[in-house]
Amino acid sequence: MSVSFPKPLTEKEEKFYIKQYEQGDLQARHILIERNLRLVAHVAKKYATQPQMLEEYISIGTIGLIKAVNTYRSSRKVKLATYAARCIENEILMCLRASQKRKGDVSLQEPIGTDGEGNEITLIDVLGTDPEAVHGEVERRVSLQSIRELAEHGLKGREATVIRMRYGLMDGKAYAQQEVAERLGISRSYISRIEKKALERLKEAFETGKMSRKS
Repeated sequence: MSVSFPKPLTEKEEKFYIKQYEQGDLQARHILIERNLRLVAHVAKKYATQPQMLEEYISIGTIGLIKAVNTYRSSRKVKLATYAARCIENEILMCLRASQKRKGDVSLQEPIGTDGEGNEITLIDVLGTDPEAVHGEVERRVSLQSIRELAEHGLKGREATVIRMRYGLMDGKAYAQQEVAERLGISRSYISRIEKKALERLKEAFETGKMSRKS
């Protein structure tokens, strides 16, 4: 797939159009989206393991770009490109998770793409979980229903909430760690620790056949 994208905005141009959009200029919004399409392609290439997948991921990533432009404010401490890249990536990753969920089961070690250096990316990488902490039965294919039942009956408080949100057990949407952190009002690193501990409980449940009730 060979597509020519508009040149990115200069820093001065970007600041100008961001200011214009914040003042209600919808044409400025259109320009901010159009001139960042090259960024979408760059991020999409990280996950497109086959050429025919690139076009689909660019389409999905463009949705993330639009969301980024819609929600970005000049008061943020990061540049639009940095913020947009994260939104684009999140949109693609949500699509990948949804695709995994539709298959009816989850394999934490199943390859789902490659990074910019050609290294294989697995679902466990996407979820941000330390592979050393999740092994044995939890690394095998397990049905979402099993995870749901364990989360419902064995996890309490924030552990249960984090697992439900991360695996799409609440409303069908699997949230990124940063999204969960923002919704719960705590740091992403703390969410990672909570998730790690909860997954260890899942491992224990698979090994013993029951879930520890300790908080």
